[in-house]
This record gives sequence, structure tokens and C-alpha cells, in this order.
Amino acid sequence: MTARRITALVVTVVASLVVGVGSAWLWLTRTDPAGQRVGPWLVNLEAGSADASMHTRARIALKALLALDRRETLYYVADHDDAGRPLRAGCRYSVSGPIPPARWWSVTAYADDIFLFPNPEKRYSVSGENPTGRTAGSFRMVTGPTPPATGSVEWVPTPGDGGLILTLRLYNPMPEVQTDPGALAAPRIELQGECP
Repeated sequence: MTARRITALVVTVVASLVVGVGSAWLWLTRTDPAGQRVGPWLVNLEAGSADASMHTRARIALKALLALDRRETLYYVADHDDAGRPLRAGCRYSVSGPIPPARWWSVTAYADDIFLFPNPEKRYSVSGENPTGRTAGSFRMVTGPTPPATGSVEWVPTPGDGGLILTLRLYNPMPEVQTDPGALAAPRIELQGECP
């Protein structure tokens, strides 16, 4: 075999590996065939199910999410705001809506590496136990690198300039939402002011 043929073979093998690994990575990180959109949120209907597809199991393993069956917990994930813009840690967002129909709920902010944001306040989420920011039947929280001017709303710090992922968890959701997760009156995610 000549040097030219060996070089062509090596280039072909390397290119095939790059295309194969790249397409698998995109398939796992950019698509979710079992997902259903609810506003800016995506809920995977197979998460935690014994009948979950190979794709769902791989996505959950990749993102290190220990998922429970949807009768126990529903997970809604957002990486875009209501206008379709990617969420950024350095921007301020208002997350608001009706109190979710579940025994307990939370909204948690993650960096784009799926880890919690390090912050001295140790504030990572807002839940049904946070009295600030709640009014009759609804809640409001703000994310961003600095606290909001008013103290009457829950703030979750998101330092840095990378991406932001929000996860809404409904523990023991009401039967109507278990049956149809798309029926949730999903919280709005709205950019507040300019985004650097």
C-alpha cells in the first residue's frame, strides 16, 4: 500500500469518526422525539418510565438527571425564553405563572453544563415553600447575576456569561397533568431589560 493510499484511508477514517460522533452528539443534545413543548418548556413524556426509548435513556444518562416516573414527577426544561431567545446567565429573566398543580414544585437554575451556579447566597431554586414573590394562586421569581431592585420577589443568582437552563419539577402532579403534561399553564420566561 502506498503512502498516498494510507493517507487517504486515515483521512477517511478520521472524517467518518468526526461525522459519526458529531451526529450522535447532536442527536442526543439537540433533539427529543419523546418531548412535548409547553410554551418555552419541554417535557419528556418517557422520563423515568420503564418503557423509555434508548434515546431518552441516553439523554438522561448524558445529563445526569435521575428521573422518576411521571406519576411521581414531571420535569419541564427550558433553555429559551418566551420569545425564543436562548437563555443566558448574564441576563435577567422573570419567571412567573400560576402555582403549578402538584403536591410540591420547584424551579431550579442550572448553568449550561447542567451544574448549579456557584453563589455565596446558596440560592439555586424557588419552590412552593418560598413565601416571597407569591400572590393569590401565582408566583414570580427573577434570575440574573445581581439581585433585583425590589426585595418582594425571589431571586436566584446566575453568575457568569454562559448559558442558562431552567427546570420546573412537579412532584406528585395532579392527575390531569399526569395524563396530559401539555395542559400545564406553563410559567412565562421573559427577558427583563437589555441582555449584554
